[in-house]
Amino acid sequence: MKRPFRRCGNAGALSPEDQAVVDQFRAMLAAVRNPHPWAPGGSQDIAVRIGPFVERAHTRPGDDHGPEMIAVALVHPDTPHAAGYLHGRQLGYTERGWLRCNTTSILGTWQPGYAMLTHAAANLPLPDDVGMELAHYALYIEARKRDDSLDGFTLLRLGPYTQTRHAQQDYDRLTAALDGRETTLVPGFRVGARFGPFDVSDHKLFTDPYEADAVALLDAAVAGVTA
Repeated sequence: MKRPFRRCGNAGALSPEDQAVVDQFRAMLAAVRNPHPWAPGGSQDIAVRIGPFVERAHTRPGDDHGPEMIAVALVHPDTPHAAGYLHGRQLGYTERGWLRCNTTSILGTWQPGYAMLTHAAANLPLPDDVGMELAHYALYIEARKRDDSLDGFTLLRLGPYTQTRHAQQDYDRLTAALDGRETTLVPGFRVGARFGPFDVSDHKLFTDPYEADAVALLDAAVAGVTA
């Protein structure tokens, strides 16, 4: 006569370490199954797909509104804890800078449950190619018709700037140099400067802002047009 199968009821409780792993796994499943929606302009960290992994990323204020592309910085999942920073340095998280992230790669806002899916959890360095271009910026000095139409042309393209603060410094200097001269530099036009993304495909049209003074480049561009 066969005895009925009985589950063992005295296997013992999980150790704290094992319980922590189980809790992390459950949190990961919950995060994957129930992503928190992300919308352009949000200030929360986001979860981004990097190949088969998922990484945490900061969004850059002012550059997080694009419906197709935003600027992000990959960070260790344990940010801002000191141990996470040190581990992140070892694995290459702190050396990436700002990157151009396609919004189709965003899973949603960051949840701690995603931490198990990161390179850091596997103790692997980030790959050399994470599938994102550097989020560099440029300055455009443009001459527009004074009748408020869009007719005009671009006098000078400066880029790429590797840091936003460098672009801001040149923008401030150019704006100061143009102050009171906007409508007199090029007859019939108003000259102004604006920020914009650096278009890698048009890199030959840009002047490297780190090799010459921005105001001197502006003066040379104006002289070339009015000569």
